[in-house]
Amino acid sequence: MTEVSGNRQATVRIKDLLLRAYIGIKEEEINNKQDVLINIRLTYDATAAINENEISAALNYRTITKQIIQHVDGNRFALLERLTHEVLTIVMEHEAVQWAQVEIDKPHALRFAQSVSVCLEAHRP
Repeated sequence: MTEVSGNRQATVRIKDLLLRAYIGIKEEEINNKQDVLINIRLTYDATAAINENEISAALNYRTITKQIIQHVDGNRFALLERLTHEVLTIVMEHEAVQWAQVEIDKPHALRFAQSVSVCLEAHRP
């Protein structure tokens, strides 16, 4: 097998993380959890993970996912924009993450639409 040298940028996607959250401004939204669908794309330098083939050298996306679940479960949000920002902040707290994009859907938020979503992204300078 031919070896590829240099830094290896990895894209990790966490797809369709379905959680229940208190989100919204109407009384029924404040009092009842609703589905939110979270999608995350992030990049990090996976060179060490590739070379060492050890979990300790890789970005632990399971840890990131657990942090997001705990945060969404333990808080209330008025706006989808705020929830999206807070999830993006959790992802970017991991120093290995170089760029991230978070999109969160709120299904059935509008009468004739399947969902409404907000997408935010951040990168390290």
